[in-house]
Amino acid sequence: MLPIPTRRPALRLLCAGALLIAGIHLPAAAAEVAGVKFDDTATVAGKELKLNGAGLRTRFFIKVYAAGLYVPEKKANVAELLREEGPRRVAIVMMHDVSADTFSKAFMEGLNDNVDKTERTRLVPQITRFGQVFGMVENLKKGDVLHLDWIPGSGTQCELNGRKLGEPIPDLAFYNAVLRIWLGDKPVDSSLKPALLGDAR
Repeated sequence: MLPIPTRRPALRLLCAGALLIAGIHLPAAAAEVAGVKFDDTATVAGKELKLNGAGLRTRFFIKVYAAGLYVPEKKANVAELLREEGPRRVAIVMMHDVSADTFSKAFMEGLNDNVDKTERTRLVPQITRFGQVFGMVENLKKGDVLHLDWIPGSGTQCELNGRKLGEPIPDLAFYNAVLRIWLGDKPVDSSLKPALLGDAR
């Protein structure tokens, strides 16, 4: 006797076909970094952004976090990325437990290494508020997702696991200073910088 065909494969095909006909697109992972998947797009301030690139931050052979950079249009040139006035996002997925204090200090070191004294002096109020944002978190744990978004007309908004941390910090120059932590002349990780630019090449 011939086996009775199951309806499940046919049902899955019908559902997939219906999604295609309806024009519904499920999010696709465009990049995978050490097991962390970054979607092809992200929506910030109502605008769909594209994944420019993604890479891994390591320190003393420890995988600290994976990071992805989302922008309106892919670019391989740092100067062009910094001139962008539209929304942007740095998505960070923790791969190791880190105290918020340690994470904040690393950010400040990255800022100091890539922003000259004159600009740092001008950005002191924003840098202070940025430090206060991390003061709202005790620890960053493996698997935590941190978003650093630039929202035009609002400012730099930090989110941890979908929860907003503090109020937006104004001044596009400050957000660009944050970006230079990874994309500046002295990036915190020399292999992460080209990775964040890699998808645009």
